[in-house]
Amino acid sequence: MPLKRAIVWFRQDLRLHDNEALTEAITHADEVIPIYVFDERVFKGKTRWFGFPKTDKFRAKFLIESIEDLRESLRAIGSELVVRVGKPEEEIYKLANELKSSWVFCNRERTQEEIEVQDTLEENLWSIGQELRYSRGKMLYYTADLPFPVNHTPDVFTQFRKEVERFVQIREPMPTPTKENIKPSSAKIDKGDVPTLADFGHEDFTADERAVLPIKGGETAGLDRLDYYLWDTDLAQSYKETRNGLIGGDYSTKFSLWLAHGCLSPKEVYWTLKEYEQERGSNKSTYWIFFELLWRDFFRLMAKKYNNKIFYKRGPKHEKVSKLHNDERLLQLWIEGRTGIPFIDANMRELKATGFMSNRGRQNVASFLVKDLHVNWQMGAEYFESVLIDYDVASNWGNWNYVAGVGSDPREDRYFNILKQALRYDPKGEYVKLWLPELANVPSDKVHRPEFLSFDEQTKYGVKLGAQYPKPMINTKKWKR
Repeated sequence: MPLKRAIVWFRQDLRLHDNEALTEAITHADEVIPIYVFDERVFKGKTRWFGFPKTDKFRAKFLIESIEDLRESLRAIGSELVVRVGKPEEEIYKLANELKSSWVFCNRERTQEEIEVQDTLEENLWSIGQELRYSRGKMLYYTADLPFPVNHTPDVFTQFRKEVERFVQIREPMPTPTKENIKPSSAKIDKGDVPTLADFGHEDFTADERAVLPIKGGETAGLDRLDYYLWDTDLAQSYKETRNGLIGGDYSTKFSLWLAHGCLSPKEVYWTLKEYEQERGSNKSTYWIFFELLWRDFFRLMAKKYNNKIFYKRGPKHEKVSKLHNDERLLQLWIEGRTGIPFIDANMRELKATGFMSNRGRQNVASFLVKDLHVNWQMGAEYFESVLIDYDVASNWGNWNYVAGVGSDPREDRYFNILKQALRYDPKGEYVKLWLPELANVPSDKVHRPEFLSFDEQTKYGVKLGAQYPKPMINTKKWKR
């Protein structure tokens, strides 16, 4: 019988554990050839409407590290990762044609750009009599297990949560391949080099010492983080109380960094959490970690249900948003953290300096851009797409839909009183002073309202409004009501 070869196309599933496409390939083939393609449109291109770098330096570095880690993990079990730079639909087709493989296995993606790539690859493979076989790799739940068709997914998260919790059992993770079952290829293949940041037009950089934690890409780091947050520190026991923190690595799980690129499987997180609860006890905090995993699935199902509507200005609800404008000047001040609103500016400067921002920060800066500056929410969503390390297409655009009031969930207007939020979550001004050193000498009871500093106080604290720190872009008196 002829040798059956399978190519495994790694996408946003950069791990060996609980990888359905890899597991399926091992089951069906005599030889398995893993490949990752750095899509030149993703790493060198621009966002669709407003022209931000599609993958800025922080996420690019994280992904390069993730591929290096994946290659080492495959080598440890006797395999090898083929690396290419180009268009996946062309590079994988060339490899499949050269190797006379039988199939290409991959985990399916569900949003437009990814769909176009996988559809074109499928057509190319059909032309040489080969098949593209899809698996699932991003969700906690299997769509086949849901108590409703995807197109009938409840638009309200609470309703979705209650239905899936009541009716659906989460499947256990698939086993991690070993030397005994990976079946490496005997063919001579140019393995390719992992590109550098310079290859994508970025200078190398040193991480900002104020960053929430040393962030490193890859499955190894992701699993280490899971162990740290649960077993090593018991931080899971207090997650619900600390999750709205702003400084340091321990206030929240930070799992999103690795979940977004498939370095961690949501099922692995869930079942590790279940094991942890059995051994060390469950409470509202451990449940809340699972609750956050549910949100990821919900946003992904909304992206499947509403397709490209999640990207459009009027969103899934087709709401009128005539008050929102494409104002480049206001957008740039927001991006630079020069709005004159310390809580907003601190969060935006953290994002620009590190590629990360807390969930609390994201909600506030998005609300401020849309509801206070009346800037088109799509501009903010695309900036986040560019710079966030943990950019996840469904979660990012789903969250911005809701802030803008165009999401499918008919909830009330999500407006944030920024001053109230700042005083609640940064009462001593420590976060603001960390990221806005020009306000470091301002007393804690005044740091969130520097516009009310007298001339003498400005002199005393070494901050002249309009010079060292800008005057507020909006009238902040409304937040005192």
